[in-house]
Amino acid sequence: MRYILASKSPRRKELMKLISSDFLTITEDIDEEKSYILSPIEAVKDIAKRKGEEVYKSYINDLVISADTIVVIDEQIIGKPKDENDAYKILKKLSDKTHYVYTAFALFYKNKVLVDVVSTSVSFNKLNDELIRKYIESKSPLDKAGGYGIQDNEKYHLIKNIVGSYDNVVGFPVKEIKEKIKEIISSCD
Repeated sequence: MRYILASKSPRRKELMKLISSDFLTITEDIDEEKSYILSPIEAVKDIAKRKGEEVYKSYINDLVISADTIVVIDEQIIGKPKDENDAYKILKKLSDKTHYVYTAFALFYKNKVLVDVVSTSVSFNKLNDELIRKYIESKSPLDKAGGYGIQDNEKYHLIKNIVGSYDNVVGFPVKEIKEKIKEIISSCD
């Protein structure tokens, strides 16, 4: 059995190394937008599952792991910014407020599927325009759900505090995924 990571995210690839040093990264494109008609938690679960299903079709003898992360504030899903202006609007919206980061992950192994969601609350500092502009100039927020990366906090001081899993905010809750891998493998033995 091989581990297959169904994700393009460089951050997920790094965190996957904490689960297995030997894995392949294989991805298939799916239409994520069609899931956004669902509630935020159901949407993120649906996207993670569909990402993994597409890869599992070609790797049925392996353990496929897929994931998706969304940021939710006031029941609204905040995706990746479309451009720098959108990143500015998103960061202004998150400023001085608490939001939730949901990462859903799906495991596919021996015709079994296990889907779970991890939630973390994140409280932002009050961000001034100068800080937001400097952060956007770094280009870091442009490829991340919610327009920010928790790993950028040391340099930009965006986040006041989090309650829950740090890895979840990065987009790959390692501890929870390891637990569910044990569960799905033992259920197939």
